Amino acid sequence: MKITKLTTLLTSATLAVSGTIAFAADYTLTISSWAPPTHGINAKMWPKFVEMVEEATDGQVTAELKLGIAPPPAQMDLIMDGAADASIIFHGYQPGRFVTTKLIELPGYEGSAEDASVAYWRAYDQHLKAADEHRGVKVIALHTHGPAQLHSSAPVTTLDEVSGLKVRIPGGVGGDVGAALGATGIQVPAPKVYETLASKAADGVVMPLESRKGFKLTEVAQNVYEMPGGLYRGSFAFIMNEDTFADLPPELQTALEENVFGEPLSREIGKIWDEIDATGREATEAAEGNAINAATDADMEKFSAIAEDIRGKVIAEVDATGVDAQAAYDMIKSEMSSN
Repeated sequence: MKITKLTTLLTSATLAVSGTIAFAADYTLTISSWAPPTHGINAKMWPKFVEMVEEATDGQVTAELKLGIAPPPAQMDLIMDGAADASIIFHGYQPGRFVTTKLIELPGYEGSAEDASVAYWRAYDQHLKAADEHRGVKVIALHTHGPAQLHSSAPVTTLDEVSGLKVRIPGGVGGDVGAALGATGIQVPAPKVYETLASKAADGVVMPLESRKGFKLTEVAQNVYEMPGGLYRGSFAFIMNEDTFADLPPELQTALEENVFGEPLSREIGKIWDEIDATGREATEAAEGNAINAATDADMEKFSAIAEDIRGKVIAEVDATGVDAQAAYDMIKSEMSSN
């Protein structure tokens, strides 16, 4: 997809996320995003991306954000086809297409989303990219959300109570965890979570705490069952159309590669997720009728055994791709503990 000079004001269907120098830019990227307009992805992450891009290129490159171009599972193909220049994808929405990404989703890691995102990029750069699972697009950042917890309409206070519940769980490790806990998995994209819970089509959902505000879960899932470290962490990528990047002048490509893409952007996105998780917790504590129920020591011990079993299965899956899964896993743990 060609990138063009910005010559007119953005239409009402487009959200401006660029800075004050945007209208002096020579190149404008079109960003496709699927989260709600006020969600942290659109309210904070993409604006940070644009800020970093503009700063690195002295304002020669900017971007505009468009919502609703395609549903979440279609974003990868959308970028490959050139219908937009950049997007965010959640790997769990496309089971079977991504395997190595499950390593970062495993329960049991200790650290923030920022720590996890930096460790993820470093492990990808050294190990995971050899699997070439993102072929057809340019990966410009990788990150995780914060620890995912169970949000439900009725209180859940023990791990055993999860069995038999109808729970919206994404693919990837989240799906593995749900199955191990005996939940009946319902797969719907995040933007459909509110209506799924409101219509009673599901008893609960497993998502990070930011969803309390980002997807208004304080209204339809007043209870949180919180496991230290989370039940899993979700894996995301910021991706870019390869032709779009190739069409930029070499000096701008270098500026973006050295100052934005990779670890710098991954770190900033992870940092933002930590911020919006904190906001979600605050919203829950302030909302009438909402409660956070902490897992007991007995449940933590029980879940640790479940997590160990899932970890072994995922490492075997990733090994089958030709990647040294144990080395990548060990690297993630080491990097997270040292950040």
